[in-house]
Amino acid sequence: MRWKLLRRRLSVSAPRVIVRSHLPWPLRWAVAAVVLGFSGAIALWAFETGKELAGVDAGLRDELVHLRAEVQVLREERDRAQSIANAADGLLKAERAAQERLVQDLREARERQQALESDLGFFERLLPAAGSSALQVRALQAETVAPGQTRFQLLLMQAGRSPAVFDGRYDIRLVGTLDGRPWTAGLPTGPQPLRLGQYARLEGVLEHPVGAVLKRVEALITDGAGKLRASETQKLD
Repeated sequence: MRWKLLRRRLSVSAPRVIVRSHLPWPLRWAVAAVVLGFSGAIALWAFETGKELAGVDAGLRDELVHLRAEVQVLREERDRAQSIANAADGLLKAERAAQERLVQDLREARERQQALESDLGFFERLLPAAGSSALQVRALQAETVAPGQTRFQLLLMQAGRSPAVFDGRYDIRLVGTLDGRPWTAGLPTGPQPLRLGQYARLEGVLEHPVGAVLKRVEALITDGAGKLRASETQKLD
C-alpha cells in the first residue's frame, strides 16, 4: 500500500506542488511603487526624447519667444495710448478752462456794454432840447453829510455839438432860517470862476451853522459881465 502511494507521487500523474515564498504586504507595496516609478521615469524619458527627435519642443520655444515679443509690443502700444489719452485729457481740460474764461469775459463785456448804453441814454436825456437856452443847469443835488456840512453836486451843459467855451462864475447858496430869522449863505470865498465847454460837473461841501434850518439850495451861473445866465433850485426837507 505504501509502495503504491509512493509510486503515484513519483509518477507523472502525481499532483503539482507550487512553492511560494511569503513576503510581508508593506514590502510588496514598496516594491510595486519602485517598479511603477521606474516605469514612469522611462516613459517620461521616452516622451521627451521623442519630442526632441520630432522638433516639437523647439517649435514651442520659438512660439513662446514670439508670444513674449508680441506681449512686449502690446504693452508698449498700451503705454503710448495711455500717454496720448492723458495728454488729450489735459488739453481737453485746458480747452474747457479757456472756454469758461471766454464765457466770463463775454459776460463782463456785455455788462460793460449795458452800463455804457445806460450812461449814453442818461447823457442823451441830459442834452438840452432844441430851441432851449445855450447854457443850462441839468442837475442839482444837495444832502447833509454831517451836522453843519452839506454836500452839493452840479451838472452844467451847453446845447450844440461844438459850443463856444463859456467863461463865467458860479455860486451855491443855502437858504433857510437861523434862530428864527431868515438866513442865506453862499460859497465861503464868493462866486468861483467857471470855464465850460460841452458840459461840466461841480461838487463840494458847504459848511454852515449847526442850528441853521435849510429850506433850499440855489445854483447861480453868471457870465463875465455879472449877468445871470442860468439857475436851479432844490428844496430841502
